[in-house]
Amino acid sequence: MKSILYATDYSESSVAALKYAHNLSLSLNAKLWVVHVFETPSIMQTKARIPFPKFEKDTFKKHTEKLEAFCKNHLGGDLEKMNIEVEAIQDKTAIDGIVSKAVDIQSLFIVTGMNSKNKLQRLIMGSTARGLVEKAPYPILTIPEDKAYNPIKTIVYATDFQQEDLDALCKLAAIAKPLDAKIKIVHICTMEKTICDIEKTQRMETIGKHVKYDNVELDVLHSDDIFTELITYSDKTNADIIGMLERESTSYTSDLFYRNLLKKMKSYGKIPLMSFNAKNYGKFHL
Repeated sequence: MKSILYATDYSESSVAALKYAHNLSLSLNAKLWVVHVFETPSIMQTKARIPFPKFEKDTFKKHTEKLEAFCKNHLGGDLEKMNIEVEAIQDKTAIDGIVSKAVDIQSLFIVTGMNSKNKLQRLIMGSTARGLVEKAPYPILTIPEDKAYNPIKTIVYATDFQQEDLDALCKLAAIAKPLDAKIKIVHICTMEKTICDIEKTQRMETIGKHVKYDNVELDVLHSDDIFTELITYSDKTNADIIGMLERESTSYTSDLFYRNLLKKMKSYGKIPLMSFNAKNYGKFHL
């Protein structure tokens, strides 16, 4: 059975993400794993030079009970009947624990809340979400703290026609297909650049060759304010999720510009954002 991993720190901002992840798991007919990672008490054990088996057992029990209570309080019902598995995980960092569990269950993607109360969207999306995008070999779906779940009908994927986009789109198609959701790929050029109809057709043919999903469209737009154009396009298409590629740092002007757009999208914080790490998506060339 397919699995989705949701990680929580019990904060208010994580509640919307829990409800969203649960409803999305139902739509995908996937098992929902709800995890909380607590840090290894290595310093205490090192100083004492003796193991604390009872302490560790009690700690796991405490965290598991808290996790179960958190889910039941916000979702209600019998967790087993709801196809929800909870697990307290002990690791040196939250990011390591989440990634390790995601790999173990071969998660479709990882869901996390967007810590806000603004402060520039908690310094652009929060350290845990940022760390997950950098380390996890799976897409990271970040949910705004006040976002309610609606059936996902349209996923917008913003592209700059990088070589890693095709593999990311293959992964996105695997998520969109059981939802019967349309993937609207959008490329936004500045006014000084143009992409002719022939080039657009060639791009779409390349996408169709590698992405085995029919419900895909490509739109090419022109604007000098690419961030505003992307938001406007997402509003017009009633986008339920926006997907974007996280690139490794380079000195190329276009890459720097694109990363700036990605940072703006994260600070915007009104639409669920699915981030793909470029270093995990590089099999094909677009």
